Amino acid sequence: MDMGEKIKTLRLEKDMTLEELGNKVGVGKSTVRKWETGMIANMKRDKILKIAEALNTSPAYLMGWDNNVRPIENGTKEKKKGVTINVLGCVAAGIPIEAIEDIIDTEEISDEMAATGEYFGLKIHGNSMEPRIMDGDVVIVKRQDDAESGDIIIATINGDEATCKRLRKLRDGIELISNNPSYNPMFYDNREIIEKPVRILGKVVELRGKF
Repeated sequence: MDMGEKIKTLRLEKDMTLEELGNKVGVGKSTVRKWETGMIANMKRDKILKIAEALNTSPAYLMGWDNNVRPIENGTKEKKKGVTINVLGCVAAGIPIEAIEDIIDTEEISDEMAATGEYFGLKIHGNSMEPRIMDGDVVIVKRQDDAESGDIIIATINGDEATCKRLRKLRDGIELISNNPSYNPMFYDNREIIEKPVRILGKVVELRGKF
């Protein structure tokens, strides 16, 4: 389900009218209807947080970052069994910085995901991947040494610099592209990829946004 469908489903489960939910969030019922039907797709984070509170769920569930979390009738949350992975230190999403090996936190992924490979979390620092990935967000990364054009990857440059970028493969090299148009693509030809080297650490498969 998309976010609008989740909002509508949870609202109806609580026997809550459009107007009642709107009053809790601070908007009119027509705005709630537009959220539920997808007419308003880009919702502000503060509104998502208020909706989550009103519907007794989490922003992560509404936004599809954690589909394992669902509200239950007694007001608590039921969490499916998962696998804990380490979150490593900040990775630049702007000017590349040295990769930090320290474990700063943990995240949980589903058993199904864990069965498909090795995963780790990385905290994003910088604004070059905005608006999709914000400074302070955590990305879940599947460890692999190659990826396809269009994938968001974590790569090291010169062996000690890590960066989060979208990969574009070219005949004579690769580009590491920011979502933020203020940053120019980083191009490396085939010789530089080998000599620097430029190495892919993994593919970003999930975003855990922080409110």
